[in-house]
Amino acid sequence: MLEIDSIDVLYGDLQVLWGVSLTVMEKEILAVLGSNGAGKSSLLKTLTGLLRPTRGSIRFGGVSLDRVPGHKRVEMGICLVPEGRGLFSGMTILENLELGAYNAVARGQREETLEFVCRMFPILEKRRRQIAGTLSGGEQQMVAIGRGLMSKPKLLLLDEPSLGLAPLVVEEIFGAIGLINQSGVTVVLVEQNVRASLELAHRGYIIESGRIVGQGEGKSLLNDERVKEAYLGLEEA
Repeated sequence: MLEIDSIDVLYGDLQVLWGVSLTVMEKEILAVLGSNGAGKSSLLKTLTGLLRPTRGSIRFGGVSLDRVPGHKRVEMGICLVPEGRGLFSGMTILENLELGAYNAVARGQREETLEFVCRMFPILEKRRRQIAGTLSGGEQQMVAIGRGLMSKPKLLLLDEPSLGLAPLVVEEIFGAIGLINQSGVTVVLVEQNVRASLELAHRGYIIESGRIVGQGEGKSLLNDERVKEAYLGLEEA
């Protein structure tokens, strides 16, 4: 579905990605792991068109994204749920969700998709008229994921969906990600919760200082000594 070939990416004069190459297969969950500042969010921003590679190429469904602006990428089926959620805090849950369905394809299926989102997160149905800024962090994350789904994505990019959430809410969010994938949506998951990510993901890549330094199946990475030492030890400490 997605092919990234040797991309370099800069913020101004600061290079943040160095020769990054990875592939995402259709209908899989791919985890991208790394510490703060490793380049994970920069990679997602590049996929959505917020950043542009200075070298290399990105192809989605066989189509080059080199000259495709961000709003057209959404129409093609690429959607980012950003770190921090990015909700319109003064608007209701329903209004936030409906904003996700602004492209032509999504508008035509808005009611059907809204029903799917509310089945996945029943509390959003109960509180659809509540102002988003008054919700708990977990409820806001549900709205953010739901808004992403309203765009009818083929590829859903999730940036730190469990950040700052209580363990029971994290479990609910990861369960929802599994259901989203089972519905046919391909997922790229950027997360610092390494164990939960690798238990859920089919495959994973490890990024350090803007470079890919490892990859493998989710379960094999869980048992990798380097991953255990660098990431899992911190979680268990």
